[in-house]
Amino acid sequence: MTNKNTYNLLSQINIPADLRRLPIDKLPQVCEELRRDIIDELADNPGHFASSLGVVELTVALHYVYDTPYDRIVWDVGHQAYGHKILTGRRERFSTNRKLHGLKPFPSPSESEYDTFTCGHASNSISAALGMAVASANQDEKRRHIIAVIGDGSMSGGLAFEGLNNASSTPNDILIILNDNNMSIDRSVGGMNHYFHQLHTSSLYNRLRFAASRKLFNWGWLNEDRRKQLIRFNNSLKSLISNQQNVFEGMNIRYFGPSDGHDVIELVHTLRVLKDMKGPKLFHIHTVKGKGFKPAEKAADIWHAPGKFDKETGERIQTDTSNLPPRYQDVFGQTLLELARMNPKIIGVTPAMPSGCSMNVLMKEMPDRAFDVGIAEGHAVTFSGGMAQDGLIPFCNIYSSFAQRAYDNLIHDIAIERLNVVLCLDRAGLVGEDGPTHHGAFDLAALRPIPNLILSSPLNEKELRLLMYTAQLPDQGPFVIRYPRGRGVLTDWQCDFEAIEVGKGQLLKEGKDIALLSLGPIGNTAAEAILLFEQQQAQEGHPLTVAHYDMRFLKPLDENILYEVGTHFSRIITIEDGVIRGGLGSAVLEYMSDHGFFPKVTRMGLPDYFVEHGTVEQLRQIVGIDRDAIVSQLRSISQK
Repeated sequence: MTNKNTYNLLSQINIPADLRRLPIDKLPQVCEELRRDIIDELADNPGHFASSLGVVELTVALHYVYDTPYDRIVWDVGHQAYGHKILTGRRERFSTNRKLHGLKPFPSPSESEYDTFTCGHASNSISAALGMAVASANQDEKRRHIIAVIGDGSMSGGLAFEGLNNASSTPNDILIILNDNNMSIDRSVGGMNHYFHQLHTSSLYNRLRFAASRKLFNWGWLNEDRRKQLIRFNNSLKSLISNQQNVFEGMNIRYFGPSDGHDVIELVHTLRVLKDMKGPKLFHIHTVKGKGFKPAEKAADIWHAPGKFDKETGERIQTDTSNLPPRYQDVFGQTLLELARMNPKIIGVTPAMPSGCSMNVLMKEMPDRAFDVGIAEGHAVTFSGGMAQDGLIPFCNIYSSFAQRAYDNLIHDIAIERLNVVLCLDRAGLVGEDGPTHHGAFDLAALRPIPNLILSSPLNEKELRLLMYTAQLPDQGPFVIRYPRGRGVLTDWQCDFEAIEVGKGQLLKEGKDIALLSLGPIGNTAAEAILLFEQQQAQEGHPLTVAHYDMRFLKPLDENILYEVGTHFSRIITIEDGVIRGGLGSAVLEYMSDHGFFPKVTRMGLPDYFVEHGTVEQLRQIVGIDRDAIVSQLRSISQK
């Protein structure tokens, strides 16, 4: 429970209506208590830290000025919305955030009426807010205000500009708040970042213009069409005088700012002025990611999601990992650097996650051969295609769930021309506490139908190295390598490079009664299950044995293995860390049917629903792909 002595005002705020009863001069104290509460909570219950600290004042001001939940606040990427959750009836449950059956990791309408839209991926807030504005107008809800809160990292996403373009031509009164903290997760990059820091508009000028336009409307001298014409003329005149073009006002979206995003009282005054202004508006604020916690202010990328830490000293609490296998992302980063040293054609590309995928290893040693393109997954793929078209070999690393946003680019700009782009899908399969917006569940099923594509998944860290080496060899075409979040299984993982035959799987263990076909690192869990099952069978006097095949490639499939399995086994299990519909199990069934084999095939994988958040171990148990679930399936089909 919130300590009333420590959180004198915050403990009295159960919903935003309680906040709105306070006098405005109490808001700085509310912000101080809210920031301290976020620090206290996340020190012991890890989550997205620095982003939420940066928008404390904005969060308080929004709920103070607007009549939420009737008015709609659409957050762009919900890792900045912890303060929002605490103020909207979830303060006493916040300790369950990101835990199994606890609060969801990102805002979700299924959790709270104050959460207006799902927001786990970047750049969707403007489009969603515009849709809500049109819906409100259609339903004659003219009093409802719609606000989109978007960060400058998210503004690099193409969807944000599609939303802006539509907002400029569709009748609406939405307010877009540009939270400019010079960050996304890693440092924000690109021309938009530079532009935001150069952009300026006089606050006096904006106040005078607003007052004049309101009088003209009241006198009946200014209607909507005349307003747009006047804005266009005014913007042209201002650009001529100042020798500066404002991209937003160039789209007939009124621009205000930049303002100090940590002055809560000034934010309230400005929002009250903008609240009933007609037409689309953009309010540009400057904030500091990690504000109020010095270590996070100095290294916001590290403190984006720092894990547990000492809130007094700022020391991150880390366990000794020296004897543990490496993370797959670190094997990728180190291997990419080794390959780049060997092959001058290799280039690294990532959409805003150089530290998250360990592309920063290459960036540090060869900064001219690695590119962070910002939150722009579609562009990352097409950009890679352009380089491949003219002879380079891009390794484009994208989190699996984010790569969904580049599906058309992969087909149209890579696969059709069979370009040698290596697409490395990090965080494939269940990712844990980030939940359904981040699970890499759909890549296998989505990518398998695409012609010209090689689709692979390594069993372990050595296999990842060998697949990466194979992928950069001449004339491979589009080559996808998917691997999970977290650690592998080998401490002795470094090995010499050698090519793997594309479409060639491997027999890991011989057996005569049941065949188990796995794809990727889930095969290690399957191997443990097979060992336990055979031990149990021997103890029970039923010495059944299981043949275990690591398929390595979903496309092309190793048809020699499938022919062997179809010929010698009547009972088959397939297992994959991806959706069960359309992946490895479906491919095996298709082969068996097409070639006249009719074994009993049991498919194991992710179910046909969105899997919640929790630890990977908890979720694998829930969906039935952990060791005990595999043993149970082996026992079940052995009795038939």
